[in-house]
Amino acid sequence: MTSRSPRVKTSPDAADAAPMSKRRGRPPREAANAAPPSDDAVARKPRAKRTAADDAPADMSGSPTEVPARKPRAKRTTEGDAPAVMSGSTTEAPARKLRAKHTTEGAAPADMSGSTTEAPARKLRAKRTTADDAPADMSGSPTEAPARKPRAERTRINGEAAATSAAPAEVPPARKPRAGRPPAPPLVATVSPTPEHLASVRAPLLGWYDRNKRDLPWRRTKDPYAIWLSEVMLQQTQVSTVIPYWERFLKRFPTARALASAPLDDVLSGWKGLGYYTRARNLHRAAQEVVARFGGTLPSTAEELLGLPGFGRYTAGAVASIAFGEEAPLVDGNVARVLSRIFEVEGLPGDRQREATLWALATALVKGERPGDLNQALMEHGATTCRPENPLCLLCPVRGACVAFRKGRVDELPPAKVRATPKKLTLAVAVWPHAGTLLFARRADAGLFGGLWELPAAEVSEDATDAEARARLAAALGVDVKLEGALGTVKRQLTHRDLTLRLLRVSGPHRPSRCDAFQELRWCSDKDAEALGMSTAMQRALDAALGAGVLAGG
Repeated sequence: MTSRSPRVKTSPDAADAAPMSKRRGRPPREAANAAPPSDDAVARKPRAKRTAADDAPADMSGSPTEVPARKPRAKRTTEGDAPAVMSGSTTEAPARKLRAKHTTEGAAPADMSGSTTEAPARKLRAKRTTADDAPADMSGSPTEAPARKPRAERTRINGEAAATSAAPAEVPPARKPRAGRPPAPPLVATVSPTPEHLASVRAPLLGWYDRNKRDLPWRRTKDPYAIWLSEVMLQQTQVSTVIPYWERFLKRFPTARALASAPLDDVLSGWKGLGYYTRARNLHRAAQEVVARFGGTLPSTAEELLGLPGFGRYTAGAVASIAFGEEAPLVDGNVARVLSRIFEVEGLPGDRQREATLWALATALVKGERPGDLNQALMEHGATTCRPENPLCLLCPVRGACVAFRKGRVDELPPAKVRATPKKLTLAVAVWPHAGTLLFARRADAGLFGGLWELPAAEVSEDATDAEARARLAAALGVDVKLEGALGTVKRQLTHRDLTLRLLRVSGPHRPSRCDAFQELRWCSDKDAEALGMSTAMQRALDAALGAGVLAGG
């Protein structure tokens, strides 16, 4: 009996209508098995690393067409469906995007002669390669497309072969840091008050200031140097503390020339007890520049003042407006609080956008008559009425113009600044008496108590033993030190530190005269020590040592 030949699909319409499997680009398994084996057909690879032949339905004569071998499944490519052309020649279709490590040769429907068309490659998504898109011309031959530039982890293959991810991805070179990056654009104020709103603040505030301003000594003078000195001393220091220091300092150094010609030690001695000694050093340097550049007379504009050591926007604005009547704005803690409430300025203290808004408001308010008095009125109002806690809103002269008061947000604005927990710092202090004198050391200019005199000190751990503290002092002084006994401790609370001073009475066979850890060493009597610029904490340590009788009996 004659054997039956396998059933084949002979109609191109039937081939086109063959249903696709759920996996994209692959035909149903029945279609894949439709063609019988022949000598011309390409042998299949083992199933373990299988390749699937493109489905090539027989032509009208029933003879099978040649089926190309499929690429390994591990790194498959996806060739889309390319419709046949009437000439029967193979047309290369435009490349499609490939998915991650996946290529599949899809079914290519036969043309009238039974030949197949080559399907395009798709772009990869993960570690992808880009095939050049080569659309076919009218003759069916592929047209070369321009190469696309590779992206990160992308390689390029030509359009005549199926795209794969087998080739290693090209790694782009590391991006170099930008050199000379242009500065960020200036911040724009978030609050824009109307002229009427500004006027409703300015006039009542000046009238209130005339009636209620405090009688302070620097308000009785028009001397720019004296006003400058008061503004520097008032930074981070209460008015009641500043008044006696300002009067003594001005008596000792009455002009910028007198201050410039004085030794730095004398200046630091006159500043002793005010803290923030960088202010005193900058004051001395600025006075020397005023003499050298301006003949001893302070320049009259904020722009020129900003070129002097220690002059920031606040100090320059205060001196220029109060001493010279320039319409120069200023913003300190009191002014920032007042403006935040009146104009409802949001943001935490230190926020750049908030600071830009506050300075813009201060600039708008200061324009007009009596700019110096207006700036002082803002500061006075913040210090006495618009206080951080328990503000006296019922006595406020600008209550009607205050947005925070109208909305019930006075206690919310400005938000409290979150302060970091002070760090603990322990110093071992050498109390070394000799022949009615004590050893003093001048610290380096940078760091805590920079440039000031002290009983020599070295940092130790909080639980260091006396022997360990002695060793640290010996290393700092560069000589052998003998521990005679402990004299107690002095504790001080600084802005950012909890300071503990451990006083140790020491001696040694060699008295040091210089060392690397300090700028200068000096043996001084208690009377001579009064002329040294010394921090309040070290002055307390000296008082404790003298109270323990370390100089008794010579």
